[in-house]
Amino acid sequence: MNATRLAIAALLALSVPARAQNTSGRARTDTARIENDVRYLASDALDGRLTGYPGNDSAAAYLARHFHELGLRPGGDAGAWLQHWTVGSTVATREATVAGRGTANVVAILPGRGSLAGQDIVIGAHFDHLGNGPANSLATGDSAHLIHHGADDNASGTAAVLEIARLLSRSHERNRRTIVFVLFSGEEEGDLGSAWYADHPVVPMDSTLAMLNFDMVGRLRDDKLLVLGVKSATEWQRLLDSVNAAYHLDVRASGDGWGASDQASFFAKHRPVLFFFTDLHADYHRPSDTWDKINWGGLATVAAFAADVAGRLAVRSGPLTFVDAPLPQMASGTGERAYLGSIPDMSEEPGGVRLSGVRAGSPADAAGIRAGDIIVGIGADTVANLNDMQNALVKHHPGEIVSIRVRRGDQTLALAVTLGRRS
Repeated sequence: MNATRLAIAALLALSVPARAQNTSGRARTDTARIENDVRYLASDALDGRLTGYPGNDSAAAYLARHFHELGLRPGGDAGAWLQHWTVGSTVATREATVAGRGTANVVAILPGRGSLAGQDIVIGAHFDHLGNGPANSLATGDSAHLIHHGADDNASGTAAVLEIARLLSRSHERNRRTIVFVLFSGEEEGDLGSAWYADHPVVPMDSTLAMLNFDMVGRLRDDKLLVLGVKSATEWQRLLDSVNAAYHLDVRASGDGWGASDQASFFAKHRPVLFFFTDLHADYHRPSDTWDKINWGGLATVAAFAADVAGRLAVRSGPLTFVDAPLPQMASGTGERAYLGSIPDMSEEPGGVRLSGVRAGSPADAAGIRAGDIIVGIGADTVANLNDMQNALVKHHPGEIVSIRVRRGDQTLALAVTLGRRS
């Protein structure tokens, strides 16, 4: 998940393909295969999968081989699996040393059948990560220059898409939409690969029913699955509830289609989207995001749940009702950014920003801010959501002492925080 826009990520019942289910109504997943995929993608051999670098290219080749083994049709350039593009020059791409480099999305097609075959559903995830940093890294000192393995971000989402492709390729429905699987490069620098695909789609965008995105789905905790983008179509909530009858997950569905991941590129094209996410954690954008911390059973469950959602979409007779939303506006900031070190719980906004944790040794930690606190104010600003929080923080400078108001139980506390520095 790209850090550039993280703060704004505050973020029917039709038949499912029978062979993708077991007797409980849940799709059968291959947990061992999922684990193999994540372990390879997050291995030292791929050197953090930085866009335009050899490890990223090796990951793309691996993904193309797996789509080929599934018997899917290549959807890239000239009948191949890869959709090539060149990284542009922006502040973010120059800082990440990827500007001007060639890279590629991996595109595979499961052809539809019958009268619905001319329409498609896009199922995607980004497979790139941060390489050896330090750009976009949240690590400090020498650790910022180590391999950032990106097991959860986003080998987990990539493996989920491969598993969904395995499940849906077993379908024998006579009338179903085409499904286009796209694994994007360049997300960490600003959703670049998904923006390229959205401008160069395999199926015309006005024939795309919806896009399902998977970013950081490997740390399912207490069965809590965040599904963002539910407000982008009026039918989403009923569909999710119907599928969840077989899973009994704690599904937290919220938000429009904007946010800090690839679904935003499709929402910008006025397509309904869903973004599957198992929330932030202390290893985000750090070398410690390693494969051994993945919840394998949880990741398999997310893939199965989403495959059932996609299966119902594939055979749905009618369209979805798109609901637009304005692009969130963020206050501008210049120079070095203030650093707080809080980890937001993105599953809800209880009149502020609830924290799932704080980073050890961070300004928040030093000031006594705790997991479970709800930030309701920063300086003179009231905080009701993540966007408010980001807008408030950019008004302050590293080294500045600012009063941060938190709700803790029945109390509201004003804590003096000396803000840190993030370049």
